[in-house]
Amino acid sequence: MRLIEVIGPSCATCLKLELTAAEAVERSGVEARIVKVADPREIRRYGVVETPGLAIDGIVASTGRVPSVTEISGWLLAA
Repeated sequence: MRLIEVIGPSCATCLKLELTAAEAVERSGVEARIVKVADPREIRRYGVVETPGLAIDGIVASTGRVPSVTEISGWLLAA
């Protein structure tokens, strides 16, 4: 099972990223769990300066934007 972390405060863009990630999981058929990381200390631990951030299995894949469903699906299928 893959772990997807949406990194950032509970803002509208973070919510959009969470929904986009959920759609990517559904389309790719990969088994994954999506969690939110909103604690400022945890956000800093990931090195995310511009939110939202997206990490897959603990590795930051994107910061400061909402990647497309296709992009996230590709990342999920790549590893």
